[in-house]
Amino acid sequence: MRSELRWKLCWENELDIIDHVDPPEFFRKAYGPTGVFNTKLFSGSQSWARRADNVHWQATGFDKGARAAMKSQRPAVLWFTGLSGSGKSTIANALDRLLHARGKHTYILDGDNVRHGLNRDLGFNQSDRVENIRRVAEVAKLMADAGLIVLVSLISPFRGERRMARELMEEGEFIEIFVDTPLEECARRDPKGLYRKAFAGKIANFTGVSSPYEIPESPELQLETVGHDPAALAFEIEQFLERRMEQSDA
Repeated sequence: MRSELRWKLCWENELDIIDHVDPPEFFRKAYGPTGVFNTKLFSGSQSWARRADNVHWQATGFDKGARAAMKSQRPAVLWFTGLSGSGKSTIANALDRLLHARGKHTYILDGDNVRHGLNRDLGFNQSDRVENIRRVAEVAKLMADAGLIVLVSLISPFRGERRMARELMEEGEFIEIFVDTPLEECARRDPKGLYRKAFAGKIANFTGVSSPYEIPESPELQLETVGHDPAALAFEIEQFLERRMEQSDA
């Protein structure tokens, strides 16, 4: 079953379950040890199947390759994940400036910014947080199809969510970047004052404090921020993209 259909089944049937279970447990049950989505686990509405049968993809005149060739670049979705205050947005912005100077076509999807528009109807309960990731991943996929290099900056704390985002993209297109900053350092920085509130019990389900963060197991890049300048880390990513482009041309 295609990953999109697996997700539709999960979303249509599991709203009530997601609201009442820990997300890591939900994803472990949903995928199981084999990594294959367990359709028998859920018994809700099958409206996703009717929707898939009645909606057909409309072919267009140009494909991703043609759009990317016009821009002389290889599309990518750079998925920055890490704790709040780890430096995801700072590094993404530094990379964006660097790529822009190189004549690359980019766009940043920042976790805070998308909640002002696209995801303004979502809260921070477990089902809304999963839907937040799904929407951003779908938008990133469309932007990559337009030939862009997409920089996504989201905490995205659970491996299952990040795996779903990866599965939406073409092979090799999703680049997971773990912005590795210890919790203690994030709390020390506390640029938005959120850790102070979370430790005081004023914010529920705060990642790293009252909700877990699952460290990426095999990210394409792992950036340790303590003692490193954001511009230097951005340059490291830019060099990774250059090597990736050279490999595609070989």
